Amino acid sequence: MRLVFYSIFLLILSSLPALAAEDSYLSFSHENDLLGGGTDRYYTSGARATWFNRGIEVPPGIDKLADEIPTFDLNETTSTFYTIGHNIYTPADIRIATQPPNDRPWAALLYGSVGLATYTDDGKSFPHIDELEFTLGIIGPQAMGESVQKFVHKHISNSPKPQGWDNQLKFEPVFAGMWQRRWPHALSYDVGPAYFRAEPNFSVALGTLRSYVGSGFMLSLDSSRYLDTPSRVRPAPPGTGIFINKPGKLDWQIFAGLNGRLVGRDIFLDGNTFKDSHSVDKRYLVGDATAGFSLIYGDYRLSYSLNARSKEFKTQDGKSVFGSITLTKRF
Repeated sequence: MRLVFYSIFLLILSSLPALAAEDSYLSFSHENDLLGGGTDRYYTSGARATWFNRGIEVPPGIDKLADEIPTFDLNETTSTFYTIGHNIYTPADIRIATQPPNDRPWAALLYGSVGLATYTDDGKSFPHIDELEFTLGIIGPQAMGESVQKFVHKHISNSPKPQGWDNQLKFEPVFAGMWQRRWPHALSYDVGPAYFRAEPNFSVALGTLRSYVGSGFMLSLDSSRYLDTPSRVRPAPPGTGIFINKPGKLDWQIFAGLNGRLVGRDIFLDGNTFKDSHSVDKRYLVGDATAGFSLIYGDYRLSYSLNARSKEFKTQDGKSVFGSITLTKRF
């Protein structure tokens, strides 16, 4: 079973397009609670590398899946993106070797995703962006959460040594499919030399990794009409990270938003799907608040956001606060 899964995972990674493609954006995102709340607990770290290409052909099989979704239209604007990522989740006190009975499980996720993004303006509905993302991943010791966190704490952050990884969730392949719709110009107008817009969104995710229904909005004030919000780690609603700017000009973006999710399943709270494991009583309604900015010059974009996530389980001691940094290079 593991050999089959690893073969599928390596197939996703090997399908990444060559870095010589045109109209492409390579984004590296890093989220960490030390960058925001100065803590080391709950959702403590997330890393995501995304290759977004506006001209590449839709991968075989993915186009057929997209055709089965009545709300998604393939057209000349359809773009493809590939992602690899790693997330770490821990209880509130990482110095305790045993699993606290009222705290979340120790867990890590290693995953790969392939997705599509399409802009539709056909006169039949309000102009919108649809995104599909299909994810395969693994949790358990093979996801390398223990080695990654111990290495970072020893050599980079000088934080306490995490003691409880023997209690982490057991090995399990996980999958999820996500559809999201955004209306980027639902409300927009010029504010002097800047451009203001309010962008509502709606999303649905299904799978053993996470299942939820979500909705929210993002406000942004941009120096250009052609700046999308930066890429983010799921389940936060990431943008494409696309930017179109004039050579030699420093562009900028200020953004803030609220999103809520009605959660049916979260493996990092509910525990293993097919094996006995530690779990906690999750909260079914979870909200995220975010605020940040981007600076764009030439072919580079640097973004930072501060994020607050409401309590995810009933015995949680306070909300999660974490920072997110994204660097994007255009090719």
